[in-house]
Amino acid sequence: MSVPVTLATNRRILTQLRHDPRTVVLMLVMPTLLMVLLRYVFNSAAQFSAIAPALLGIFPFTIMFLITSVTTLRERTSATLERLMTLPIAKPDLVFGYALAFGLIAVAQVAIAALVSVTWLGLDVANSVWLLLLVAVLDALLGTALGLFVSAFARTEFQAIQFMPVIVLPQFLLCGLLQPRDEMGWLLSWISDVLPLSYAVDALNHVTHSAELDGTLVRNMAVVAGSALLALLLGAATLRRRTP
Repeated sequence: MSVPVTLATNRRILTQLRHDPRTVVLMLVMPTLLMVLLRYVFNSAAQFSAIAPALLGIFPFTIMFLITSVTTLRERTSATLERLMTLPIAKPDLVFGYALAFGLIAVAQVAIAALVSVTWLGLDVANSVWLLLLVAVLDALLGTALGLFVSAFARTEFQAIQFMPVIVLPQFLLCGLLQPRDEMGWLLSWISDVLPLSYAVDALNHVTHSAELDGTLVRNMAVVAGSALLALLLGAATLRRRTP
C-alpha cells in the first residue's frame, strides 16, 4: 500500500461528493432525522433511551452500506475505476482510499446524530459519550466496508441495492433489537453470534446502560472493527476494473 495514493483517492472521492450535495445531505442528516422521528413516535424519553442506542448504530450502518455500494459501482460502470487501474496503483490503495473518504463522512454523520440524541432528544448515556460515538462510528465503517465489498458482485445500481435484503436486513432482525438474542431459537441465536451487527448493538447498549469498561465491551468493539477490516481486505481482493 502507498499512503500518498490512498490519500489521493480519498481527496478525489471527497471532491466528487462535494459536487453532489443531495448525497452529502442524505448521509449527514438522514440518521439524525430518523432519530428525531423515533423520539416523537414514542413520545417518551425512557422508551427512546431503551431502543435508540441500537438504532444509533443501525441507521448509519444501513445508509453507509447503500451509499458506498452504489457510489463504488458507479465508479466502475463509468469506467473511472478502469482508467485508475491502468495506473501503477494497488487495489488496497483504492479500497482504503474509498473507505477513508466515506469513513470521514461517517464520523460527521454519527457525531451529528449522537449529539442531537444526547443533548436534545434525551438519550441517557451511562458511559462516556465519546465511547458511544466511537462504537457508532465503527458500526458506520462496517456498513461502508460491506458496501465496498458487495459492489464487486453487482452489475447495476439496482442490483447493488438488492444486496440490502441479503446483507443488512438479516442482521437487523437478528441483532437483538426486536428480540433478545438469548431468547431466540438455537439456530437463530447461532447465526446471530456470527453477524457483526449483533456485537455493535451489544456494545451500544452496554455503553448507554453501564458505566463500566469491561472485557465484553472491548471484545464487541474488536469484533466490529475486525469485521470491517476483513470486509475491506475482501473488497480489495475482489476489486475488478469493470462490471462483468
